[in-house]
Amino acid sequence: MRVGYTIFILFVSLSLLGFLNGCNAHRLRYNFYKVTCPQANRIVKRIITNETRTNPALGAQLIRMQFHDCFVRGCDGSVLLDTVNNGSKAEKDAIPNRSLKGFDVIDDIKNAIEKVCPNVVSCADILALAARDAVSAPFKRRLWNVALGRRDGRISLASETNGNIPSPFADFTSLLQTFNNKTLDVNDLVVLSGIFFILFYYFILNLIIPNTRT
Repeated sequence: MRVGYTIFILFVSLSLLGFLNGCNAHRLRYNFYKVTCPQANRIVKRIITNETRTNPALGAQLIRMQFHDCFVRGCDGSVLLDTVNNGSKAEKDAIPNRSLKGFDVIDDIKNAIEKVCPNVVSCADILALAARDAVSAPFKRRLWNVALGRRDGRISLASETNGNIPSPFADFTSLLQTFNNKTLDVNDLVVLSGIFFILFYYFILNLIIPNTRT
C-alpha cells in the first residue's frame, strides 16, 4: 500500500498540476487572492473536508467535472452555468455532462465565499481548488498547488461539447485527434487516461468497497 500511495501522489500531483493548471497559465498566480480574499482556500477546504466524509468519490467527480470544463472553452467555469429559460442549452445539459456530479458542492462553496468576498473569486478557481482538495482529503495533505486567477466565461453552449468532450466509446485514433485539436499530444492522452483509472481504482475500490482484510 505504501508504494501505491506514493505512486498515486506523484502521478496525480505532477499530471494535474501540468494539465489543469496549464489553462491560461501566463496570468495565473498562487497568491492571486492573498489580498482580495485570503479566506478563499480555507473555506474551500472546510466544505470539501466535510463533504468527503460522506462522499469519498467526490475527488473523482470534481476532477472529471474540471476536465469537462477545460476541454470546451478552456478552464472558465462554463460547465457550471445553468440553461437560461428560452435559451440554448448550456454545457451542463449536454449528453456527456449529464452524469457529472458535485455541482451542489461547488454552489455551496461559492455561496460561502460570496458572504465574505463578494464578486471576487471566480467559479473556475473554486472548481480548481475544490477538485484539488477533494482528491487530497483522504491523504490529510495537499497533493499539489493550484495557481489562481481564472476568469469565468459567460458563454456556455451544449452544442460546443460535440467533438470536444471525448466519448467513452471512442477508439484511440479518435481520442488522439480530439487531444491534438487541443494542442495536446499522445503523452497528455496517456497521462489523463491514467489519472481517471487511478482515481477510479483508489476512490472506488479502496474507499467505497469495505476493507475485509484482518
